[in-house]
Amino acid sequence: MPISSSSSFASSSASSPFSGPDPSPASEFDYDPDAGPVLVEPETRRLDGEVREAYVPPLVPPVTHGSLADLPFENAGADPGRRVLSRRDADGGWTDVTAAQFAGQVLALAKGLIAEGLTPGDRIAVMARTRYEWTLLDFAAWAAGLVTVPVHPTSSPFQTRWILQDSGAVALMTETVAQAAALDPQRDHLLGLRHLWTMEQGHVDRLAELGATAVPDQEVAVRRGVLGPDTPATLIYTSGATGRPKGCALTHGNFLTEVDNAIELLHPVFKARTARTARTARTARTARTARTSEEPSTLLFLPLSHVFGRMVAVACVRAGVRLGHAPSLGAEDLLADLASFRPTFLPAIPYMLEKIHDNARATAERRGRASSFDRAAGVARRYGEAVEARQHGTGPGPSRFLKTARAFHDALVYRRIRSALGGRLRHVICGGSPLGRHLAAFYAGAGIDVHEGYGLTESTGAATVTPPQKPRLGTVGRPLPGTRVRIAADGEILLSGGQVFRGYWDPHAGGVVPATYDGWFPTGDLGRLDDDGYLTITGRKKEVLITAGGRTVAPAPLENRLRSHPLISQCMVLGDGRPYVSALITLDMEGVTHWRLMNGEHPVPAEFLVGDPDLTAVLQRAVDEANQLVSRPESIRRFTVLPVDFTEQAGHLTPSMKPRRRAIMRDFAREVEGLYGG
Repeated sequence: MPISSSSSFASSSASSPFSGPDPSPASEFDYDPDAGPVLVEPETRRLDGEVREAYVPPLVPPVTHGSLADLPFENAGADPGRRVLSRRDADGGWTDVTAAQFAGQVLALAKGLIAEGLTPGDRIAVMARTRYEWTLLDFAAWAAGLVTVPVHPTSSPFQTRWILQDSGAVALMTETVAQAAALDPQRDHLLGLRHLWTMEQGHVDRLAELGATAVPDQEVAVRRGVLGPDTPATLIYTSGATGRPKGCALTHGNFLTEVDNAIELLHPVFKARTARTARTARTARTARTARTSEEPSTLLFLPLSHVFGRMVAVACVRAGVRLGHAPSLGAEDLLADLASFRPTFLPAIPYMLEKIHDNARATAERRGRASSFDRAAGVARRYGEAVEARQHGTGPGPSRFLKTARAFHDALVYRRIRSALGGRLRHVICGGSPLGRHLAAFYAGAGIDVHEGYGLTESTGAATVTPPQKPRLGTVGRPLPGTRVRIAADGEILLSGGQVFRGYWDPHAGGVVPATYDGWFPTGDLGRLDDDGYLTITGRKKEVLITAGGRTVAPAPLENRLRSHPLISQCMVLGDGRPYVSALITLDMEGVTHWRLMNGEHPVPAEFLVGDPDLTAVLQRAVDEANQLVSRPESIRRFTVLPVDFTEQAGHLTPSMKPRRRAIMRDFAREVEGLYGG
């Protein structure tokens, strides 16, 4: 998804979790079992013996007035000195921004936008990496009554033009001069675009300076006052994996419903927690007096052009959680940001967690400790699974031996992984694609709880999430409170709830066109609910393959398993209308280089590895393991290794790292035919 293979988290062995001295022991964090909401079991409905619908009641009442524009000002009124954001300094440090300071900056920038002639309901587009100014501009635009339109920073000029034209944006704020210059040839087609600003040229500060003298504060207060939960807040365009991107019209109420219930459900993530050093707590009384509070914080590196990143940013401002931004996805830059910011939780995607695990294992292998790492990983998985069983009442929990083994490996392995992520990380909110049971159990045993979720742009982010203290590894959790999940007769996932969007933007139809039928939104994804209301994703409806023999195959489980292999970057399963299932595989060159060095061979380019028999044998074993997930007629019979990787720049991946199947089939038609003897 957001992290491309060219900027892999695993690319810096110098900053590895296994390099350098052992970090000092971390404090133990305890949660009051009475704090936060009591988990409510989902209400389920069955049809033909299967659970077809699950519902969890909301934890908070729906918002009936106000908007996202009010959040900075409410925070400033409640606790003006609280640090709510942190900005990266030129010297590499962080400068805290208090609630009062952020509200002042939002007000000044909102007045600047008004001074430039933007009127309520106007669309303003933002094309930038994840940085402080993005969040500032978001809230300032809302305070001015505007609708923000994110544009992914790597979008082509034509893609950018399409979004600007379709949304009717009157203003665009780019991050760099180069982005603005690339749009010049398209300006003749953008007659409605009146303003083109650039962060790099200081236009954010200039707008704030202009507004300070040109517009009274009362004008912003008036514009905020007319906003309500049903007012459109943003148009977020889908990735276009199956066609032209569509603008999802999300309201202020959609976001508030989403984040309010998420904050309450994930209270260990978003609420301050108490800590004590176990060695100083000799009695229960001294343990109580030795407690200190640790404020929650997160470093956001996910693109703010996607709903996941935007939802996390809004949730942090809503909850008063300290938020930092990391614009660079380069491994060294991101590791440095994590080390200096030291977040307590991270929003992430499975790709990142897979690369952290693979990098740790590769580093251990280079140091001759591969077997030690494998033992530690096995202990972590068994520990995580034992905790899961205890939380569901199906097992006694970790045995004394397992606890001892985990404590031993914590000092040697797990703590170093946590140290590489800043040293204070205890939670990861993971979405984008299924993580897999084994990796989720590994992180749980290593001291990092992974809260998997599922959702879409159309559902303002998460529609399901793994609740605290009751995970079900390998699933994407239960319905977010206030959400209903239904499985249609053909297996399609349907969603209903206050966070489900109003509809798609269509300027030719006069605005928003409803996209729900009878209150239910068809996601296009396939899934199943278990007896306790936990959802498992089984595939994508439009991507289901039907072989020449009539066998229906969902490619997602096979593709996800193969992509988690350290030598594989991307995989696309084929077989629609064909006699059997096959796959195109691309190589993760960092993993392959490490594998060759460990086998006494020099690194070589990917094109020289396509027919390498040793590599083919390793990949065949990976394919054989993946095939265990499906029946024999659904299994991959043949595969071919491509000499190049799928990239967004080549048009083979969407910005969220989903394969553009038609483009791949077109550009690699010869290789596809070769798989079937053509």
